Amino acid sequence: MINILVTGGNGQLATCIKDIESNYSNLNIIYTDSDILDITDLKAVQNFFNNKTIHYCINCAAYTAVDKAETEQQVAKEINTLGPSNLARICKDNKTTLIQISTDFVFKGDKSIAYIETDTTIPTGIYALTKLEGEQEVARYLNQHFIIRTSWLYSENGNNFMKTMIKLSHDRNELNVVADQIGTPTYATDLAETILKIITTNHQEYGIYHYSNEGVASWYDFAKAIFEEARINIKVLPIKTKEYPTPAKRPHFSVLDKSKIKTSLNIEIPYWRDSLKKALSNYNG
Repeated sequence: MINILVTGGNGQLATCIKDIESNYSNLNIIYTDSDILDITDLKAVQNFFNNKTIHYCINCAAYTAVDKAETEQQVAKEINTLGPSNLARICKDNKTTLIQISTDFVFKGDKSIAYIETDTTIPTGIYALTKLEGEQEVARYLNQHFIIRTSWLYSENGNNFMKTMIKLSHDRNELNVVADQIGTPTYATDLAETILKIITTNHQEYGIYHYSNEGVASWYDFAKAIFEEARINIKVLPIKTKEYPTPAKRPHFSVLDKSKIKTSLNIEIPYWRDSLKKALSNYNG
């Protein structure tokens, strides 16, 4: 039996792991939220691990309010940087492998080809900076780690772009959506499957990996696809980023190259629109 600790247990990715864990017979997964385990408290993390055998820790806990992070810098830093640091230190003491979830936002977004794991990281906001610092803390304290950078996560669970678009369509006839930010929508259940594959195959090529669905889209493309697949009749207008200013700067281009994870895990990654159809078929909103 493989014992797994999942932090951020009520969040989107952790819920997707819950949804598929019954497909695996040899996993014993403990889900915690901040009420049960405060990862920003080193002593609390140490105490939680005491008298337990935890083989893997999947850190799904994160401060993800990208714009609010600009004013709530300390809170973002505690959750996104200090939390992973604490987990890495205690995982090292307990010979536990840590799987840290990170983001495409660690890149500046000024390239025109997909980012590989070794490309230079230049975060442009507090959220991005604290997530990058979390990566660095994990690598600093622990060799047995996987850092998985992903992008534009959505699913039937939690708060995300897909659900927001559908909700807005209930009382609007027209929506403006940014068309000059390019990336890849990623179905969180696909990421959850990949994480559990890393664990169940006992993959030990530690380091940084990129994972998103295949393909490229703008937020405008994503919104159009959501409405088309959901058969919702609404007008979607493309706008430029400068027409929708936000406190935090977003990367204009943050497509991730998945060659490394596909080669090392021998996985086929679904095309983003195919996964969107699955997500919408499972969503009752």
